Amino acid sequence: MELQKVDMFILSNAKFFESHHINAIRDRLIALDDSKWPVLSTVQYKDPSTILIISILAGTLGIDRFMIGDTGLGVGKLLTCGGFGIWAIVDWFMIQGATREKNMEKLQQFLY
Repeated sequence: MELQKVDMFILSNAKFFESHHINAIRDRLIALDDSKWPVLSTVQYKDPSTILIISILAGTLGIDRFMIGDTGLGVGKLLTCGGFGIWAIVDWFMIQGATREKNMEKLQQFLY
């Protein structure tokens, strides 16, 4: 893929991924065929900041986990009221990383 398109993708989507994944993403995109660019540019990623806000406001209901696709964990948080509040507080610190990992999984499904 053209280097300009790759750099544009990295600049506009870097906040959706862990910083240590950026170089691997860049290398994989450079090797990617140009015909996949239109599809790649339309993929929607979850914003870690938005998920954090939702986690703070409604984390005890598991809504944050449902939104990133962790249905099982969402049900667990819902049934236990966020692990009696403890799990909800722990997720305030971990949900952004989990969101970025889910975004990476979504990108990997497209790339491989």
